[in-house]
Amino acid sequence: MSGCYCGNSLSFQDCCEPYIKGTKKAPTCEALMRSRYSAYATTEVDYLVATTHLTTRKLYKKADILIWSKNNKWLKLEVITSTETTVTFKAYFLDENLKAQVHYEHSTFKFENGNWFYVDGEYN
Repeated sequence: MSGCYCGNSLSFQDCCEPYIKGTKKAPTCEALMRSRYSAYATTEVDYLVATTHLTTRKLYKKADILIWSKNNKWLKLEVITSTETTVTFKAYFLDENLKAQVHYEHSTFKFENGNWFYVDGEYN
């Protein structure tokens, strides 16, 4: 693979992995969203749980996240728009039946105590 799972030209080790491993903090909500996509691609479920805001974390079960992460082959991330607290994106993947799918979402993020958190998303 050339470049990171999130679509940046940097390697995974130089792009999203430091956020996932906790050696760096995501500086923007877009960087967090990209790292969360990479976490789905690499089944880093603990990171996905930890970067979900406490007010909505109960809505996302760790076991369900793991199944979603493992059962799909993550192909590409396309960021459509990004603001200070929102990201609209398309995540392209093959489902467990190898059928092409597109997950289109407008996500909301919150910066709290020096960290970005995923709050929720509107799906189309």
